Amino acid sequence: MKMRNLAAALLASASLAACAAGPDYVAPVTPPAAEAPFIGAGSPQVTATAPDDTWWRLYADPVLDGLVQDALAANTDVRVAVARIAKARANLRGSRADALPQTSIDGSGTYGRKAESQVLPGADRQGRTVDGEFAVSYELDLFGRVSRGIEASRADYAAAREDADAVRVTVAADTVRAYVDATSAAEQLAVAQHTVDLLDRSVRITQARFEHGLNQKLDVIRVTQLREQQAAAIPALQATRDAALFRLATLTGRTPQDIPASVRERTTTPDVGQPIPIGDGRTLLARRPDVKAAERRLAADTARIGVATADLYPKITLGASVGTTAAGATDVFGAGPLRWLVGPLISWAFPNQEAIRARIGGARADVQADLATFDGTVLRALEETETALSAYRNALLRKARLASARDAADRAAKVSLARQSRGQIDALNVLDTQRTLAQSDTDYAQATRDVAFAQVDLFRALGGNWQDGEDAPFPQTAALTK
Repeated sequence: MKMRNLAAALLASASLAACAAGPDYVAPVTPPAAEAPFIGAGSPQVTATAPDDTWWRLYADPVLDGLVQDALAANTDVRVAVARIAKARANLRGSRADALPQTSIDGSGTYGRKAESQVLPGADRQGRTVDGEFAVSYELDLFGRVSRGIEASRADYAAAREDADAVRVTVAADTVRAYVDATSAAEQLAVAQHTVDLLDRSVRITQARFEHGLNQKLDVIRVTQLREQQAAAIPALQATRDAALFRLATLTGRTPQDIPASVRERTTTPDVGQPIPIGDGRTLLARRPDVKAAERRLAADTARIGVATADLYPKITLGASVGTTAAGATDVFGAGPLRWLVGPLISWAFPNQEAIRARIGGARADVQADLATFDGTVLRALEETETALSAYRNALLRKARLASARDAADRAAKVSLARQSRGQIDALNVLDTQRTLAQSDTDYAQATRDVAFAQVDLFRALGGNWQDGEDAPFPQTAALTK
């Protein structure tokens, strides 16, 4: 009869265990418009094809590929993110261990003297006592405290993985941007030096004409002044290039002295040179690690409502132990008397449950904050992408117009020099065309850099992931329900 009663109790416990306290998680809803094509998708510079995670390979630059790989492997921010993944994985392992039987072995040894009233007449009152016990316990997860804890830890682990991908996106983009900054500065240095060389020639021509009485001394001074103004830009550009190279070193886990020579030799700003694949709103939200991390945190805190709610109900633990007490260590392993016990342990915070209900209220508030954070992250992702698309499109338009302006300024400068040599125009007109050409060359070089920066910003906004294992599922519909 007793065995049948015990079996019935265990069967009832198993059926109750299927009911976990708290709300079941259902993923948040995103607005239908969020999954639509981007406003800037109609530009010929982009395509609706899904973007590639390793987007920097579109530049077809082996040096850049190596730098990004080095950064993803050695960057200190990435290493911190990977360590946080390891911590979250350990926490998940600990939560899963709560679902297993817990075992312990206890032992103690004492030497002392007992009171005369505590021993039999003639027995030795002084001596050694050795005690040993083995215990096992198992919590019946009737109300889902353990299972909800595992659910929360699993979501925390997935969020840590997404956080690591967000760091990788940032590190990859920062590395490409620093590389663009270094190569663009080198290209602008070449432009500035070329402008100075042209002005050196103009100074020589003007000085020669002055010596032959064809120009005034003021003309020589003005051309020389323009030449020095253009030469003054070179140190600033060199400082910009050095700073970009040093930033590259830090991003890739190097000291400034260890920057590869192949990086220093690059003097051309990289350019994709083809339409950039951007996908649509749906693919964006499925790629952005910050969106996925926000969703996983919402899932984790929803599960924690269940953990807190389970404390409203009794906690039942099945336990058993066996042990012995002997007068010496050798007697513990002998055939001495054993003690044992088996039975359930019930603990219940009742009737005063106000502290528990306060924790439940706090957990629900965390979920509401997470939901607001998720919504804000979705909106920011769309905003950043649309802004980056607009900036890229307009940067290309500006570059094209500045290219036309530079070509016109170059033709005007050549014509003015030719006419000056024939004495058809004065030096002031020549100076004006040369000043315009120098400014046009500078503006075009900066526009080339701005286009490359806009490309990097667009790739950063599109996100990406590098998870090797199982990815956290991305939600599509529904809302938090109880």
